[in-house]
Amino acid sequence: MSKRGQVHRQYTAEFKAAAVQRLREELVRGRSLSDVARALGITNGVLSRWRQEAEQREARSEGEPGESLEAELRRLRREVETLRQERDFAKKAAAYFAKELP
Repeated sequence: MSKRGQVHRQYTAEFKAAAVQRLREELVRGRSLSDVARALGITNGVLSRWRQEAEQREARSEGEPGESLEAELRRLRREVETLRQERDFAKKAAAYFAKELP
């Protein structure tokens, strides 16, 4: 048991990959990382870490010398989409907190 009385769960690589793919799809639909993590029964931190690890693996595999133009274009398009999602989330969060101010 861990510090908080919870059992440490181990997940397969397939589950992690599927979770990251689902997160990417749901973010495009406007759902939050928290919503996806809750639906999968895992914590936000775990899902966030899996996403970062997947992005690092993809960057290493696609960012190698001699990368084809098509692979670079796919990588850059994915990066642009991620940045757009992060920007949109920041806009929504700013608007939400602006409403709460007196």
